[in-house]
Amino acid sequence: MRYFSTRDVRQEWPTTLDTALGAGLATDGGLYVPESLPTLHVADFRHCHDLPEVAQTLLAAFFLGSSLAPMLGEICRESLDLPMPLVALKREGSKGLAPEERTQTWLLELFHGPTAAFKDFAARFLAACLSRLRSPDDPIRTVLVATSGDTGSAVAAAFHKRPGFRVVILYPNGRVSARQAHQLGAFGDNIHAFCVDGSFDDCQRMAKHALADRRIARRHHLTSANSISLGRLLPQMAYYAYASLVLARRATAGATTPSLVIPTGNLGNALAAILVREIGLPIGQVHLATNANATLSEFFAGAPYRGRPSTATLANAMDVGDPSNFERLSWFFRHRDLRSSGIFAHRVEDARIAERIAEAIDRYWQVLCPHTACALDVAERLIVAGESGELLLVATAHPAKFDAVVEPLIGKTVPVPPALAAILQRPAHAEALAATDHALVMRLEQGFDV
Repeated sequence: MRYFSTRDVRQEWPTTLDTALGAGLATDGGLYVPESLPTLHVADFRHCHDLPEVAQTLLAAFFLGSSLAPMLGEICRESLDLPMPLVALKREGSKGLAPEERTQTWLLELFHGPTAAFKDFAARFLAACLSRLRSPDDPIRTVLVATSGDTGSAVAAAFHKRPGFRVVILYPNGRVSARQAHQLGAFGDNIHAFCVDGSFDDCQRMAKHALADRRIARRHHLTSANSISLGRLLPQMAYYAYASLVLARRATAGATTPSLVIPTGNLGNALAAILVREIGLPIGQVHLATNANATLSEFFAGAPYRGRPSTATLANAMDVGDPSNFERLSWFFRHRDLRSSGIFAHRVEDARIAERIAEAIDRYWQVLCPHTACALDVAERLIVAGESGELLLVATAHPAKFDAVVEPLIGKTVPVPPALAAILQRPAHAEALAATDHALVMRLEQGFDV
């Protein structure tokens, strides 16, 4: 399989998966994409019984020609062996066939990894790949990551004390939850957290600038762990493939293909689901649940695409005004009308997020994080509008990470999962950094003790 930059319009400069994984961002500033998508069917997975097995079958075509191909099975088993419950949502006291009961709603819980967010799956997969691509004599590689909350801690956990790697995390001061901030600064050793005096957009711009500058990237041996990396996108496809197969196997005659509702900010996780559908697995419409950052909802409603500064919301991990993966999404649909491809985007304001969190504990026996609450709000709107069949909602983070938002709304304490509790017991430290490209470059030049 060959890979190209989204900005290599004529596809004149192919590269390998190994190179794309190592670089993170293409040298022209574009995002790496495969030259084509394979075609797969439910029957191709008949011998697959868990997520690692599904991932190995799904990703085999993408790894053709890679030095990692013979190791794909062990990479999947090492990184993707995490709990992933598929929970049926049922209303408290529901009777008969009220309109809201004609749609079977599922919740895909992706927050049972070491840092209590869906990004654990992909971060672990990327770390497993990059470790195997590294030679013992290679210099230390710096994994540069901008985070709006969850990415940084997942990458930190995946690379913590991993030989040959250091992680540099950029996060926006005051725009992540207190527990997210503590996670980011609690690892130490080869993990370096920087509290940027700006927004996530600033962090993302700073990281992209350093990665795209060949001199800087080569001098500091930089790679990316953001959703711009193929090493994040590919494994995220696996859990959508697995969930679609589980629902397909449970389906009765005449059942409809499930539609997905996915909380999204930078669009990487949702793009993974869209690609699984494009490959041929049973996924229907894909609904993007965004917060008050309206870039995607306005575009899919018919307006020109317009990136803009992000707005701070209760669902802070989705506070993105110019989603990086929109460029990749547009590339895959470059010969089709993106707005007529079964993809929709819905904006959810803070008041609705708070309302859904407060209601869900009594209505569904569920405590939701603010991002998952966006998905629930969109799902309930779809049901009221006449949606029938099955809806699969994606739960992206554990609500305990957002205790300051969730607990006042539900009137009780949210139990902290053991892995998160262990991180919160460690001391944490983050270094202040100005929100400029120059500040990051100068800090990289200063070097690190570890």
